[in-house]
Amino acid sequence: MKNLLIAAAMMLPFCIQAQYSISGAVKSKNNNEPLVGTVIFIDGSFISVQSGADGNYSIKNLKSGTYVLKTRMIGYEQFSDTVQLSDNKVIDIELKENPLMMDEVVVKATRADEKSAVAYTNVSKEEIAAQNLGQDLPYLLNQTPSAVVTSDAGGGVGYTGLRIRGSDATRVNVTIDGIPVNDAEDQGVYWVDLPDIASSVDNIQVQRGVGTSTNGAGAFGGSLNIQTTALNPKPYGEVSSSFGSFNTFKNTVNFGSGLIDGKWAIDGRMSKITSDGYIDRASSDLKSYYLSGGYYGKKTIVKLIIFSGVEKTYQAWYGVPEDSLKAGNRTFNPAGMYVDANGKIKYYNNETDNYQQDYYQLHFSHEFNSRWNVSAALHFTKGEGYYEEYVPNDSLKSYGLNNVNVGNTTISTSDIIRRQWLSNNFYGTTFSLNYKNNKKLTTTLGGAWNEYDGEHYGDIIWAQYASNSSIDQKYYDNNAVKKDFNIFAKANYQLAEKLNVYGDMQYRTINYSFLGYDDNLNNVQQQVNLNFFNPKAGLTYQLNSNGQAYVSYAVGNKEPSRDDYTQSTPNSRPKPETLNDIEVGYRQNIRIASWGINFYNMNYKNQLVLTGQLNDVGAYNRTNVDESYRRGIELEGNVNLSKKWKLGANATFSQNKIENFKEYIDDYDNGGQIVNNYKKTNIAFSPNVIGAGQLSYEPIKGLVFSAISKYVGQQYLDNTSNSDRMLNSYFVQDVRIRYTFKTKFIREIGLNFYVNNILNAKYESNGSTYNYFQGGKVLVFNSYYPQAGTNFLAGLTLKF
Repeated sequence: MKNLLIAAAMMLPFCIQAQYSISGAVKSKNNNEPLVGTVIFIDGSFISVQSGADGNYSIKNLKSGTYVLKTRMIGYEQFSDTVQLSDNKVIDIELKENPLMMDEVVVKATRADEKSAVAYTNVSKEEIAAQNLGQDLPYLLNQTPSAVVTSDAGGGVGYTGLRIRGSDATRVNVTIDGIPVNDAEDQGVYWVDLPDIASSVDNIQVQRGVGTSTNGAGAFGGSLNIQTTALNPKPYGEVSSSFGSFNTFKNTVNFGSGLIDGKWAIDGRMSKITSDGYIDRASSDLKSYYLSGGYYGKKTIVKLIIFSGVEKTYQAWYGVPEDSLKAGNRTFNPAGMYVDANGKIKYYNNETDNYQQDYYQLHFSHEFNSRWNVSAALHFTKGEGYYEEYVPNDSLKSYGLNNVNVGNTTISTSDIIRRQWLSNNFYGTTFSLNYKNNKKLTTTLGGAWNEYDGEHYGDIIWAQYASNSSIDQKYYDNNAVKKDFNIFAKANYQLAEKLNVYGDMQYRTINYSFLGYDDNLNNVQQQVNLNFFNPKAGLTYQLNSNGQAYVSYAVGNKEPSRDDYTQSTPNSRPKPETLNDIEVGYRQNIRIASWGINFYNMNYKNQLVLTGQLNDVGAYNRTNVDESYRRGIELEGNVNLSKKWKLGANATFSQNKIENFKEYIDDYDNGGQIVNNYKKTNIAFSPNVIGAGQLSYEPIKGLVFSAISKYVGQQYLDNTSNSDRMLNSYFVQDVRIRYTFKTKFIREIGLNFYVNNILNAKYESNGSTYNYFQGGKVLVFNSYYPQAGTNFLAGLTLKF
């Protein structure tokens, strides 16, 4: 044993490799001032640091070898230097101001950075392109932490959804180039109205929890901050086509002029996506375009962006009834089903959703000097469309029609085909004034004013018994106006060399006018005024050159949605929701790996949930629950196992509870409703475990094989935690092969082959439930959204 210890001691110096550092100062070449917040990174590794208040930086614990040192700083050209490291190196960096302002300033005011005590993930253009074969944007974000995606049609095309930490689309705020996208009234985002937007995206930041102050109605449980096509100084063209299961086809053309006369640029895209869907008659026909034209000066950007989406989607939003699912009919779609005069089951062939949304944005950014810059935007969104449906045996009275008398028979019901229309205008302005003191302080004063004008009306297209109806008769017609103003101030201040404090205060005011019920149950125009204060604060501490710890506290407030207001009286109207969010985390980057851990505690006051309770106008509206919470831990990591192998993974473990929950069930035997009381039930659609992983192998340059995994734990369809109203856990394994190479005549050729659900797992990602008491027992009726078994997508991209 003694000899072994001596031998081990003698070998120790040869086993331990010396550790070196690269350090120095970052300055502006134009005025020789230190540059604070410059990102210095080692290319091809996970190492990234920021320059401090004096412009100094230090990268430690590097082995001997060759490294490529690079920088990233808005408004400055990138620095790159190859370093042969065999001892400690001092490399001072002088950055030259970029002769052109860059597009990043448009979204900077609502973004988190390394000094923000916020849980966030940045998704690059390259990561999006690697899997962009026709599925909607939520599916391209499926590998981000705490994300769960779902598709009505089962294949990722058409109506799709994204939840973050269990928060649904109405609580996940989405902005495109800083402009809010969430519907002002129901507060959701309909990705079907933005077909192939991913092909015009430069990068996305996903914030979890309350996050930083931003613009929009859904800023409550998470945020997607999307930046569209950034300046490409060289002309380019790109053609991509893909096809796959369920007759899915995607064709896209991208083009750009590059810089014209060193100051002007035009970029554009045209796309068409079609798919039959996995579910019966869940077809999608989607068209879209994107066009931007900009002036890029040394200190000024003026950019006009126009994009539009047109969709025709056969309705699949009812789900598959549980009895059909148990019988093995996973693709059954009840939409448009009726029984004809001969007793045969038929389907109305135009049970479709039809909508067009046009977006117009005018952006202006100007840099006054190295410390001050301003950004502002005007925007206008026009949306118009309808969904058409066949309704059998419906009451004539509900359409304002008289009963029909045929001989001695009085007919009070009729088969009807109707269209329910929405025509709206959404317009406003956003702004931010940014100040950066190269010593210690960075501040932003920003905000937005937006107005939504929405017309809601319904037409009778056909009726079996027309009664006293007329051509194009509107059976309802009402308008809603919503005005939304917010202003925020946020700041990062370097208290000490390693300690940064973050503060963010937002004031938001809402004025909403709508047609709703008064206390006497009369339908009259009403108005609601709300005022919210949303403060946020955090500390970030640099534990070492590559490790960072943070803690933050944030408050979010959110108004009820349209149905909560229009289907209630002032007496039964729900209160706004309040969220208190505490985040504690640590991020670490080393040469071959990066990892992070984040603890969150989201406590809700007056969270709105469905309870089954009928309000005073007979509607099943959402009800405030006094106390509820989401608490969890998020883990994520990436590691370069070798030059050819890479591994990335993340996992979320959480508890999502309502402290005291009352369930209301209609009692068909005795009338009224039965009340059941529960304690500490699970919040609906909130799995306790979510995991994702990706293992990639690159045997030769440009050829990458990837195994992509997703696990989602069991979820509940309502808030009772009853096992008969549950989504089972599921594990999905995908495989992707991607090969990119260059030729003399084509700048890049990309081949993609993607097999989804290669293990053919049979699972459901979403659902709904309705329960009532009859015949002395509770009857439960569930519907589910089955997702496709093994299916594929293949694509070809040519870049010129």
